Amino acid sequence: MENPGVAPRETALTPHNTQHAGAPVVLVVDDDPDILEALSEILEAEGFEIRRARNGKEALERLEPDPPNLILLDLMMPVMDGWEFAQRMRQKPAVAGIPLIVLSADRNVGSKAADIGAVGHLAKPFELNDLLDMVRRSLNPAAASTSA
Repeated sequence: MENPGVAPRETALTPHNTQHAGAPVVLVVDDDPDILEALSEILEAEGFEIRRARNGKEALERLEPDPPNLILLDLMMPVMDGWEFAQRMRQKPAVAGIPLIVLSADRNVGSKAADIGAVGHLAKPFELNDLLDMVRRSLNPAAASTSA
């Protein structure tokens, strides 16, 4: 159910219009404006705070001073691709440990995601439920393995 138009910010699905107090922050990095907007709207509706970047250079600028909890990263982008972004991010100790999920139309997305240390990957096009499950697992890796 794609919505090519820009939805109004004040929707019933987004309880905190200006800020999701305590919500995990997800940085979505994709050069395709339709994908960027769709992913952002879907994740906002699920209660995440979203930041957007259209390439790796913009994404690097959005890492500090307030780093995101997770990054959804396209690999093939102009200006700075996902490879270079990941390399530069890993060189910054303050943000090097942020989990990455690679989203790519590349047929070898799995091996490329492993090469940059991603916690997961999805080949485009992907199922929305698969994306949401992977995002939640990446943000709560201890949830399944913690025993009190």
